[in-house]
Amino acid sequence: MNVARVFTVGFGIVSVGLLLDTSAVCESAGTSGHDLVHQLNDALESVYDHVAPAVVVIDISKNANPSNGNNPFEGFDFFHGPQGEEGGDQPDQSEGSGFIVRSDGYILTNNHVIEGADKIQVKLKDGRVVTARLIGTDDRTDVAVIKIDAMNLPVVDVADSDQVKVGQLVCAIGTPYKFEYTFTTGVVSAKGRNELLADKYEDYIQTDAAINPGNSGGPLCDIDGKVIGMNTLIHGLNRGLGFAISSNLFKQVSDQLISTGKIVRPWLGIIIESLNGENRGDLFKGVDKGVVIRTVQADTPAAKSDLRPADVITEVDGVGVGSARDLQREILKKKVGDQVNLGIWRNGKRLVVPVRTEELPVEPSLAGAQPTPTQAPVANTSFGLQLQEVTPNLKRDLGLKTDSGLVVVAVAPNSPAATADIQPGDVITEVGKTPVSSLDMLQKALGDQKNKTNLLLLLDRRGIKTYSIVKSGK
Repeated sequence: MNVARVFTVGFGIVSVGLLLDTSAVCESAGTSGHDLVHQLNDALESVYDHVAPAVVVIDISKNANPSNGNNPFEGFDFFHGPQGEEGGDQPDQSEGSGFIVRSDGYILTNNHVIEGADKIQVKLKDGRVVTARLIGTDDRTDVAVIKIDAMNLPVVDVADSDQVKVGQLVCAIGTPYKFEYTFTTGVVSAKGRNELLADKYEDYIQTDAAINPGNSGGPLCDIDGKVIGMNTLIHGLNRGLGFAISSNLFKQVSDQLISTGKIVRPWLGIIIESLNGENRGDLFKGVDKGVVIRTVQADTPAAKSDLRPADVITEVDGVGVGSARDLQREILKKKVGDQVNLGIWRNGKRLVVPVRTEELPVEPSLAGAQPTPTQAPVANTSFGLQLQEVTPNLKRDLGLKTDSGLVVVAVAPNSPAATADIQPGDVITEVGKTPVSSLDMLQKALGDQKNKTNLLLLLDRRGIKTYSIVKSGK
């Protein structure tokens, strides 16, 4: 129908003409929708065809040695489910996933997939089964590199995970429950997840694509078939939630493992937590965001500097940090031996504290055995502590690392001090930012803090400097 002719006939005819045109549009839309679905289908097929040849099945065997209790994944068999369920009673034979990153046989997977393995076998997509050797592992990121003797292997393309957007389509390939080369799809439901596991370097992409036991170590891909993450599982967080180590993190780690077989990281020697509503209270008024130093470990770069527990780090060499992950990311950019200038908020004042990084030890030293206090005259506090002034004899008998302060002789059960995790053998060095070395100084400092609901105590715990917050109940 000629559109110009419709307008010359009359309003009624125009209406009919518009209805006819709308019908044609609907028919066209139906065709377009059909084509769009087919295009998406073709795209997903292309992802699988492109990536799957570079995905491997990892079969490990190991002796069933008892755990040392330090594994954050303990109590969960990542290949068969919670212990006691399907396959959970056979931890000596397990399967996981991995992907090839170099055509001469370098393969990435999760550290927990191959940890403790006596033998590692890799099954390729073409059916070949090859024995692999371990190149290196990094427990702090859960990344491992293994190698097989083969050439001209298909490899994955690795994308920049910083460009990943929440809501974009993703695909996962792995061996869930021994079902090899299972392909699942979903979207990125969050990115930059961290602080899920203690003492780990984390940068997780969260997805609703099915990530099940056996997917660990396999790739998470975008719609172009490029790998944006390495799938992993976190005990207790696998019910409808999948997590993948970001490609930028695993690439940084794996490149170093392939090059040197080990990871060298700069280290400050502090335990930190993000400043938030739970720990702010009335103790950190005047600072909006930053990272609280919870503990300064003994004999570390931080211990050699002017850093103190309860300091709030706000900048690293002029770059603002608002979370523990931000601080971690900035420090990891430095080299061992670099001087780092930390912007600090301390008791309402802004300071700059220089710290020279050192190499992160394999096993950072922690507190030693709990000392047994000696019998001596003590003073009691209203919040459940028995205290005595540090003397040379007491320092020797208890193995204390500080010359002055008030040593905790006993902690009353169920008291505010016990709730704050103050322990016998701790030495209180400051009360509310006021140094204390005698019982008289303690009483004066407590009097100055009597209207505070939270009492900040700085502690020396066998050379480790930390703090506790005691609730006064006011």
